[in-house]
Amino acid sequence: MNEQSRSSNDPVMNQPSTANVIAINRKELLSKIPLSDRTIFDMEKRGEFPQRFCLSNRVVAWDLAEVDAWIEARKNARENEQMPAPQIGHQRYARQ
Repeated sequence: MNEQSRSSNDPVMNQPSTANVIAINRKELLSKIPLSDRTIFDMEKRGEFPQRFCLSNRVVAWDLAEVDAWIEARKNARENEQMPAPQIGHQRYARQ
């Protein structure tokens, strides 16, 4: 079957290409992004940072292109003064 005869519903055709993905580990990520592990995790949960993906049961990685795009978006937001407001009031520890 050639490319032209494949249906647009074909799951093989609808999968994203992973041929050019460069995966970076946590150490490489933290060298590029000066945030704590917990801050990155919280931002991922809120959809404010690229999602990690599993390479094995114990190893996660991030797509370098997505991380670089996130950095560029933050730089552009700074230049356009459209930086998202910080999430205030989401304290982990309440004072007693």
